[in-house]
Order: sequence, then C-alpha cells, then structure tokens
Amino acid sequence: MSSKLAPIVKWDTEATYKIVDDFLLRPSVEEKAMKAASEILADVKARGDEAVIDCARRYDGSDISLDRLRVTEAEIAAADQLVDEDFKAAANEAHRRITAFSENGLRDDWKMATPKGGMLGEKFVPFDRVGAYIPGGAAPLASTALMTLTLAQVAGVKELVACSPAGKDGKLNPYVIYALNLAGATEIYKIGGVHAIGAMAYGTKTISKVRKIVGPGGPYVTAAKRQVYGDVALDMVAGPSEIAVLCDATAKPSHVAADLLSQAEHGTGSEKALLVTTSQDQAEAIREEVLKQAKALSRDEPVLQVLEKGMLLVVVNDVDDGMKLCNLFAPEHMELIVENPESWVDKVLNAGALFIGEWTPESVGDFAAGPSHVLPTGGTAAYFSGLTVEDFRRRVSLIQFTKEDLEDTLPVVEAFGRVETLDGHARSATIRFDS
Repeated sequence: MSSKLAPIVKWDTEATYKIVDDFLLRPSVEEKAMKAASEILADVKARGDEAVIDCARRYDGSDISLDRLRVTEAEIAAADQLVDEDFKAAANEAHRRITAFSENGLRDDWKMATPKGGMLGEKFVPFDRVGAYIPGGAAPLASTALMTLTLAQVAGVKELVACSPAGKDGKLNPYVIYALNLAGATEIYKIGGVHAIGAMAYGTKTISKVRKIVGPGGPYVTAAKRQVYGDVALDMVAGPSEIAVLCDATAKPSHVAADLLSQAEHGTGSEKALLVTTSQDQAEAIREEVLKQAKALSRDEPVLQVLEKGMLLVVVNDVDDGMKLCNLFAPEHMELIVENPESWVDKVLNAGALFIGEWTPESVGDFAAGPSHVLPTGGTAAYFSGLTVEDFRRRVSLIQFTKEDLEDTLPVVEAFGRVETLDGHARSATIRFDS
C-alpha cells in the first residue's frame, strides 16, 4: 500500500499544522448532500407514497412496491426462522444490557415545596410515536435497531416506527427484522435514505408522521435530518463514524490498529480515524499494523477510502498535549489507552463516548456494553450528547402556587412587567388581590 496512506505527522500546541487543521475541520453536514436532500424531501412532501416508492427504486436499488412497503407478521416469522441461534443469543444479551443501562438512566418525577405551601416539580412523558432510522445500504446494522428502539421501549413509547433500506429483491435483511422485533418495533418499513426521513417527518398515506426521528446515517441522511428539524424533533447530528485513540508506549500497536480500522469499514467514505500517541516509534508500528490488517478485512474498498483521506496518525510531546488535540477533534468515539487511564478521564471534555483502558475496544460500545452507539459526529460532540432513554421523553414543569406564594412573588412579577413593558403580565397576578 502507498506511503501516502495513514500519514504520520507531529503536533504541539505552539504551532499551526495545516494537515492537522484540515483533518479537524470536517463539516458536520456535507454541502452537496444538503442540496440533494432538499430536493428529495420536497418531492416526498409533495407526492407522498408515490415519491417514496420512486426514490426507493432509484436510490435504494430496491424492487419495492407500495403493497410490500411494510414488513408483515409473516415476514417477521420468516426472519425468526432464518436467523441463526448464535445471533439470537447475542441479540438477546445485548438487548438485556441496553435495557438495564436505560432503566438506570430514567429520571423519576419529582416535587419540591414552595416557601408558602405550594409545589414545584417535573414530570416526564414519553413520546407517543417515534421513528428510528436503521442504516442498511453499506452494512445491515442490526445493532442500531437495538441501540435505538430498546431505549424508546424502556421510556414507554407506544408506537415505535423503523425504516431501513431493502435489498434489490425488495426484502429487508432478516437479522435487521429480528433485532427490530426484539426491540419492540410496531411498524417496520423497507425504505432508506432521504426519502425515509421525509416519510417519517412529513407523513404519507401509508406512513404516519412521527414526533421524533433518531438514528445514524450517511451524509445524505444526516443532511435530511437537519432539514426536517422543526417538523419533528431530532436526536442529534449522527453521520459517518469517527474514532480517536489517545495512547502512549504501553498500548499494543496491533490492538490500536484494529480499533482504528473498526470505524473505517462502514462504507460511506467519510469516516474519520485519528491516532494520537506520545511516541514516534509507536506511531510507525501502529501504521505498519494498520496497513497489514487492512489487507485482511473483507470490506477492503471502503477501508482503503478512509486510509486515503480519513486517517491521520499524530505524534505529540506528552499525553496532556494529546488530550488537547483530542478535545479539539471532539470525536464520536474516543479510546484512552495510556498508563493509569482513569487519572485522565476528567480531562476528556469533548467525546460522544469514552472507552477507558486496553480492555475496552470501541466495538463493545457498538454491540454489547449498554449505552447507545448513536453518538454525535462531525465535531458536534463538543455540544451534543449521545442518545439516551431520556431522549424519548418530554419534560413537563409543574407549578402550583398558594395564595400566599403568589403574594410573596408579586413584587417580582410587577418589577419584570414594568421593565419589559408587559403590563398585562403583571396585571394577571395583581388582579387576584384587587378588592
């Protein structure tokens, strides 16, 4: 493989390095995708089911028709027969772990007393209908079914809608169907891409509008999600995968290389993999392992794309400088493989998920650990968080005053009403004390 693949550069906080700056400044959403997504969304909004089917045939390459758009009970039963027992056991174990983590993340309704005998508090109400996007073009992500709808299931959502692209024969991958059914999906549709986002956001005659859309996707799905915000609620910007590994000489090069490559095989060509190490020798050893292991991967073409333009190996003076660079990158996934990694955890400020120590490869987060693998990408981990069970519930503030509470706050209401020239606001409180 070419020496231009996975280049090694040096970096410190006192200088500017164009290759590093260019790597860090990736767009959260690609401009070319925004324009294409806009046109498809407008078509779906205008023509509904007809546009969805046309787009599924054109962009998914699927032999689909309207009467076969929704997965039937018979197809769910057939998928159960096709899926092997080993996968069933794995899926059920993952579902158990995700459920346990989500149940621990649920907030309880709460109340507090006001100074004069009233009550303040919050209650949490699940959405009635949510939609999950499950990528399936480059790879059938059965794990994403569990990492999205399981959380909605725990939150108490009643209608759980899923969209995932069908194959050329108009059928959905049985492993995806099995995982979706396990996660509690109540409706499954065989469409992907921008048109799936449009159908869930706007609604069609066949697919009713949802309240919120969650789930990752490629550049076009990410662009579509951004454009339907306001018509529906969204989780975050969750586009092509990213990983950053911060390590020192204690890390095993073969392990680090495998971890970097794990996020390079998704297939959009826009994935990012950043290595930050304190040792030039370590960087060279990891690069050698990356190039060797890449040849052995079955998805070699998408991996090569990332090696050409999406992987960078950086040598820094010390772990502290490395931490500063990783925080600037704000990766979706960050691995911390250094001596005494626990002592560095508090310095990680910008990451969707943090994997601590040599025995925590990113892949356990993708498939098994418990927290959702739907995480912010494109640098948005600096201001977004990963998907949680609470993303499927709305918070409602509770306020109940007594007469004495209102009287106690009357000067505050009157003062703000005066300053903001909103005398009607003030009057709605003072009128209650008029004789």
